[in-house]
Amino acid sequence: MTMNGFLVVDEKDWKGLDADRRDWLIFNTLKSMDSRLKKLERWNKASSFVGGIIGGALAALGIKMGT
Repeated sequence: MTMNGFLVVDEKDWKGLDADRRDWLIFNTLKSMDSRLKKLERWNKASSFVGGIIGGALAALGIKMGT
């Protein structure tokens, strides 16, 4: 039911599951999504910080990008 770290459940499988199993699948999916989102947020903060440093250095040196 998992493929490359993602939960894959088709309609046929979903219909065959009882309510408790469905609840656990939803819970595990949300927990996995939360973990992935936290990693993306950390990456975004780090890349924004590095980009700010580079942009600030270029601005301080008076280097113009483009035209």
